[in-house]
Amino acid sequence: MKKLSFILIAILFLSSFGAKAQTTEESFTIEKDTMKLPVNYPAPNPLAPAKAAFYSAILPGLGQAYNKKYWKIPIVYGGMGLSLYYYSFNNKKYHEYRDAYKLLLAGGQPGGELTGIDADRLIRAQKFHQKNRDLSMLITAGLYILQILEANVDAHLMQFNVNENLSLRPNLQQNEIDNKHNMGLKLSYQF
Repeated sequence: MKKLSFILIAILFLSSFGAKAQTTEESFTIEKDTMKLPVNYPAPNPLAPAKAAFYSAILPGLGQAYNKKYWKIPIVYGGMGLSLYYYSFNNKKYHEYRDAYKLLLAGGQPGGELTGIDADRLIRAQKFHQKNRDLSMLITAGLYILQILEANVDAHLMQFNVNENLSLRPNLQQNEIDNKHNMGLKLSYQF
């Protein structure tokens, strides 16, 4: 109870003081930025990210080619191709188990590797492969959207000035008082 009354008294005491903002208007002028970009740095193209995303939406990997990041194209096609392969595999297995279950319900006996499997196992196998098939399609769609976003972000990041005047490096110093090492980052910017 003492803490609550102390906090309440402190709030009332501090709220009784009036605070005034700046009452006089000071005029100030904004000067134009006179710093110019270096000669070798190209002017930013605001349409480049949209163009890269559009190209990636048309044909996966085309946005990465537009950004001249050719090494990313096999990754895009590898990921999407693998997920489409798993979609095809699980779809084939789902239809095999579904057809075997229909045959079992009609009074027949499934042949091949499905001989002797009861109806409950066939239903569980159908659900398993159907779930994995659907998941593979979601992964394919996710990778398609991800490669569009990657092309867009990469095109945005290519427009940043990253010359030698701007650097961020790790910094390790020994403290002179207790001889412990201090770690940090050192940001250097030169005009």
